[in-house]
Order: sequence, then C-alpha cells, then structure tokens
Amino acid sequence: MTEALLSLISATALLLGSPGPATLGLAGVGATFGIRGGLNFLGGVLVGLCVVIVGAGLGLAALFAAFPSARLAVQIIGGLYICYIATKIALAPHIANTNHTKASRPKFIEGFILNLLNPKAYAAFLALFSQFLLPFSSAAVAFIITAVTCFLVAVFVDTLWLSFGGIIRPLFRRQKQARIVRVIFAVLMITAVLWAFTQ
Repeated sequence: MTEALLSLISATALLLGSPGPATLGLAGVGATFGIRGGLNFLGGVLVGLCVVIVGAGLGLAALFAAFPSARLAVQIIGGLYICYIATKIALAPHIANTNHTKASRPKFIEGFILNLLNPKAYAAFLALFSQFLLPFSSAAVAFIITAVTCFLVAVFVDTLWLSFGGIIRPLFRRQKQARIVRVIFAVLMITAVLWAFTQ
C-alpha cells in the first residue's frame, strides 16, 4: 500500500504540477495580482478540479469515446477560454494602478471554468485512475481515497504555482518588465493549449 500511495502521489505531482494552462495561469495571476489577489482564482481552479475528478471517475472517457465530437467541442471551448484568461493576464494594467488591478483580477468563477474546460486535467485524471488506483477491495473506496489523495496533492502543487508567481511579483514594479513577464506567461498558456491539441 505504501508503495502504491507513493507512486500515486509522485504521478499526481508530475502530471498536475507540470506546466499547463491551470498552473501557468496560477503563476501568472500570482505574479500579476499577488498571492492574496489570486486566492479566489485558486479556489475556483480547485473546485473545478473536483468536478474534473468526479467526471473522470464516472467514465467521461467512455462518453468521449462514444461521441468524439463532444470531446472535440470541449477541447475547442476549453482552448478558447484558456486563451481568454491568457489574454487577461497579458493585458492586465500595471500594478501601480491598484483600483484598476482589483477590478481586472481573475475571479473564482474564471478559475472554476478554466479547470472545468482544461483538457490536460481530464487526461491526467483518466491516466491516474486507470494506472494508479489505490489497492482497496472495494472499488468505491479505492476511487474515493485515490481521488482525495490526488486532490490534496493538487492543492499543494497549485498553491506552489500561485506562490511562485507571487515570489516573482517584484519583477512587476517596472511597467516594461511586467508586460514582458505577463506576455511570457500568456504565450506559455497558449502553447500548452496548442500542445494539448496535438496529443
């Protein structure tokens, strides 16, 4: 059991912690709006992840296999939405303008929708549930404990990405540097979307 648990934690950290739309979005939000300014967005990302976990566990793969057009539609909508969040990060106003920055910071619902439409999250959980399900005699217990373990790892990893963004926030004191860093995060998010479409 210990070996299975360590394998699950390692695989989850690698799959969910690798650069992708949600992690890069969290880092970009942390860098642009600070850790406290990104907590609502982080909450939305994590709640969206709960929906993804349940969807993956209930056989969303079977639905997508039966209706390939549904999978493609979710991928396109998700890709467009991730591009929207990337644009919002890239075009955020300079942090000296606090009133404007407060109004434009990504909200809970935007984080929720981002992960809900994130193809990488579904692929990660379909892989985790098919390869790393913890060995319990009851399938329901195995799914629940595996899902909770994955979620706790995701909380840790996503908080690290938001904190990383907060740590590099001092780069944003100068308007030109800030724009460059925000555009880099936005380009990386869009690249992650394009890469997901090629898989």
